[in-house]
Amino acid sequence: MQLSQVIESDALRLFLGSTVLGVDIGSRTGKAALFKDGRFFVAQTPTGFDMQSTADELIAELFDDAKASWEDIDYAVGTGYGRVTLRFEKVPYELVTEISCHAMGAHLLNKETRTIIDIGGQDSKAIKVNTETGKVEGFIMNDKCAAGTGRFLEKAATLLELTIDQLGEESVLSDNPAAIGTQCVVFAESEIISLRAKGYAIRDIAAGVHLATAKRVVTLLNRLGVEPGVFFSGGVSNNIGMRKAIEYELNTRNLPIKIDAIHTGALGAAALAAQAFREGAENRSGAAALAVSDRRHISEVIERTEARKRELIRQEDKPLAAYMCSYTPLEIFSAADIPAIRLFTAGNTEEVASGEVITQSVFCDFVKSILGKFQMQDPLYKRVDKIFGFYTCDCIKKVCEATDEFFAPTELYVLPRMKNRTDSREFYREEILNFRDDAEKLSGHAISDENVASQIKLYNEIRETLEEISALRKRPDPPLTGEDFLDLMTAYYYLPPDRLLRSYKKALKRLSSVPDTGRRPIRIMMAGGIVAEGDRRLIHLIEKHMGARVVTEDHCTGVKIAKTRIREGGDPYAALAEGYIDQSPCARMKPLSDRIRYSGDLAEEYAVDGVVYAYLKFCPCYGQTKHKFFQYYQTLGIPVLELPIDYSKSDEGQMKTRLEAFVEVLKEGLVSQNKAAI
Repeated sequence: MQLSQVIESDALRLFLGSTVLGVDIGSRTGKAALFKDGRFFVAQTPTGFDMQSTADELIAELFDDAKASWEDIDYAVGTGYGRVTLRFEKVPYELVTEISCHAMGAHLLNKETRTIIDIGGQDSKAIKVNTETGKVEGFIMNDKCAAGTGRFLEKAATLLELTIDQLGEESVLSDNPAAIGTQCVVFAESEIISLRAKGYAIRDIAAGVHLATAKRVVTLLNRLGVEPGVFFSGGVSNNIGMRKAIEYELNTRNLPIKIDAIHTGALGAAALAAQAFREGAENRSGAAALAVSDRRHISEVIERTEARKRELIRQEDKPLAAYMCSYTPLEIFSAADIPAIRLFTAGNTEEVASGEVITQSVFCDFVKSILGKFQMQDPLYKRVDKIFGFYTCDCIKKVCEATDEFFAPTELYVLPRMKNRTDSREFYREEILNFRDDAEKLSGHAISDENVASQIKLYNEIRETLEEISALRKRPDPPLTGEDFLDLMTAYYYLPPDRLLRSYKKALKRLSSVPDTGRRPIRIMMAGGIVAEGDRRLIHLIEKHMGARVVTEDHCTGVKIAKTRIREGGDPYAALAEGYIDQSPCARMKPLSDRIRYSGDLAEEYAVDGVVYAYLKFCPCYGQTKHKFFQYYQTLGIPVLELPIDYSKSDEGQMKTRLEAFVEVLKEGLVSQNKAAI
């Protein structure tokens, strides 16, 4: 068909002088679009096991219809669920998230598009679109649950012995939709079977399924904010029952377009290909990420940390202490000459499951990992003689109770929540004295005030050096990555202070000599809950796959440790109480406004372009307070991406989609403001 019959007339100039290809490989259906000589060609086919083969099949059909070949193609863009497997080696190409592609495609099909509902086979998305440019202004996706997706509808159709098309057709015949109480695919079978056993008509159950799904999608949409101009995209857009249910829930009509909406993503991909060709862009995708540090400056610290772990496992002449929280005064351990480690390693799936045997499923994966490593007799954890815990969140309290009962003697101290009250500081000082007394018992000798004071001075120098290293990330082209800094922080929790200081001084000298000559990357702050040792999925995606850079962290294993200072002189225990309670506060501390302001100040200090707010599911501190953080970032004009996570790897594809789309939005914002050359 003629291009002018499909898209808005003033957008035609985008495609002039180019032949471009867009391929959208969804979880259920592959789509492709080709623009050549003013004409528009589309194709679709079920997605096969080999997604590259699916793309090749689509492209062959388009080439046949358009009388074209690879020699004609100026640029290509791959998108969709299966984009990560796509390669178009004969032409310049890039891979772009389906979020950006659906936004551009919907914009070209109807300029009034402001809000997109995209329901695919594996996920659902709400996208806010700029009506002038077709760029993404905001988006939100469902989590790993299949509710509110095409997968849920497919399951329901199978249980009702219908095809997916018949499910929609039956639902629009109903005047009395059944009440579907659950949308979970796992429980759908029993609920639908129960409704059938009660004599409900198939059409009423089908209508109930669609309304339940629509409610889930609209709930997602409301979190983003519904604006007039709603465009229903994605593979489920052709389901008449789903369209009716969503229009009913939103009390609005879907915007009209001139082609099947299933091609929206492929159309948008082709449009972005045309745009890239016109701009002479090359290697704009995450595949062409910035070259990050070769880590030579960090490798020695990593090697020393691993060697220290092996040394502690073998060591028999001294007891080994362990702790779990950044409010633990390490100066006391050092003054007692007790080696200590922080229990903060992210467990694998087996370790998390093992820990859940002791605790509850509604606890976060971090605390399950701690218990799982003890349960599975991790060599280093097995070596621990005593655990010192501060009562921060309820999960940590329960872990301390469990370790005391099953694994190692555990002392639990109370951390005051009201940080600014005088009596809180006095109480915390008394708890630190109790901590000192217990450390003396473990070491077998007294701890002098003079020794504590000397360790305060030593740790202050360590943290000052570490903050100097972190400050190098304020450069336009930082000499170290966010992962590098986390590796330096990991050493803080294992190495004795004298070795630690030497390692940091050497790393600082080397890193300071690296010239600041590269181009400015997208600058990200990671915020939220704990980032445990070994939990590197997010930072790998951000830095290695997308070319952005984590330049600071607002979590309890990041730069906040480096910013902590303890007063030197006077009562050392009062100084420890003041210094630790005045560090970057945990989200469980009051007033929460102090915590939120610190986060915003840190983001501005490091000139970040966006915040990735990641927290472990079921986190009682950061999961419950997240919206107050988001509101404050918004007042500062800093975009934020919310990522609830766990230690499984089943959500990696969806996590990558969210991060890619977020980085794409940040890039567009920087280009428009001329803040950076992207």
